[in-house]
Amino acid sequence: MDSGMIGKIEKAKRYAEEKDRITLNNFQATFKGDNNDHVVHYEQGKWVCDCSFFKTRGVCVHTMALEMVLNGMVEKAELTEY
Repeated sequence: MDSGMIGKIEKAKRYAEEKDRITLNNFQATFKGDNNDHVVHYEQGKWVCDCSFFKTRGVCVHTMALEMVLNGMVEKAELTEY
């Protein structure tokens, strides 16, 4: 392995430890639920999940779990009072 690649690997490790450098803007994830799989999208600061709870509340266990996993890498969803 050449010295240029070694330097890039070291820099990548440093970047991976500095999570505040990373902001996720768009992605899709599949949650393997207890009963069904659910697809969650994150686009332009907005969460969307295909589960029925999200459709009525605008937030669900799937989006909340992803916010916890991705703490600091995505904006938190604003909860709406009902």
